[in-house]
Amino acid sequence: MASILDRVTEQLRRKERLGREDALELFATSDLLGLGRLANQVRQARWGNRAHFVINRQINPTNVCVLSCKFCDFATKRGRPNAYEMSLEEVLARCNSGIREVHIVGGLHPDWPWSYYVEMLRAIKARHPHVQIKAFTAVEIEFFSKKFRLSLEEVLRQLKAAGLDALPGGGAEVFSERVRKALFPFKIGAPRWIEIHKTAHRLGIPTNSTLLYGHIETHEERVDHMLKLRELQDDTGGLMSFIPLAYQVGGTHVVARQASAIEDLKTIAIARLLLDNVPHIKAYWVTMGEEIASIALTFGADDLDGTIGEERIMHAADAATPISQTRERLIQLIRDARCVPVERDALYNVIEVYENGRRAS
Repeated sequence: MASILDRVTEQLRRKERLGREDALELFATSDLLGLGRLANQVRQARWGNRAHFVINRQINPTNVCVLSCKFCDFATKRGRPNAYEMSLEEVLARCNSGIREVHIVGGLHPDWPWSYYVEMLRAIKARHPHVQIKAFTAVEIEFFSKKFRLSLEEVLRQLKAAGLDALPGGGAEVFSERVRKALFPFKIGAPRWIEIHKTAHRLGIPTNSTLLYGHIETHEERVDHMLKLRELQDDTGGLMSFIPLAYQVGGTHVVARQASAIEDLKTIAIARLLLDNVPHIKAYWVTMGEEIASIALTFGADDLDGTIGEERIMHAADAATPISQTRERLIQLIRDARCVPVERDALYNVIEVYENGRRAS
């Protein structure tokens, strides 16, 4: 009987889509290197040896949040010693002219007015017109819609008019009602997350997508999550990337330890094979670690994210990675994987290609 890798190789040769059972068998395989080689072939067919990164700044304006998700170490309540709230000037002070992307996500603040969010985007664009703004998860968009009594479309239209260029993919966690009820029962589920991203795509706002893995979810739930994203992409074509996010144990202790490097690499590789219509697979160094993220570039990933500047959410859960990176370090991690570094913007437009130790346009 042919192995799962042999069967998938033949399916790919015939340009047949992988199905649920194929993906589950790939998670069960012990041939990690064979799986990586197969995913890398698909990655190279699309991107060659190029691997992407962005000079960006993540800003988390507040950790005050109306929700209390069981897996989250970042969120807190107003008045607690660790609570913080940034003014618009504090947000602006974290932007600089050297970045290409600002990534804004934070807690669901109970008291801030709608004008705070709109003015934040306007002020960033006014001061840094070349900077692209990727801001607000689907969970935040839903919160804005309910709190300020605006339709999803009106929320997104106003944010776009103020300067929004793209949505990040956060808030999806994992599309499992079982997991949602256990870990984040007051967050939106899969149907609403997908509806929000569909609405964004219809309005010309591209988005990313994520998966939070390595907690209580099963391989079946991971695969079902990816298949829902593939169906969304078939419908709209608006997803730029897929970003697996490894759960950080921190102080929540939903599970005893973080997912293994083997699970990290399998998830990346299977995502590349299953999500045949999503252009980019990201190895997020913040949750995966620098070395595993670099290796993941040979397991199907083609993007390392960016310099970040000041990541607070995962580091609130004691992420062991640095809080930021330099351009030079990201270039080195990409070259360590024998890939060609490509600096991009938030929408994956190429800024510079770094070949043979030199910059080339």
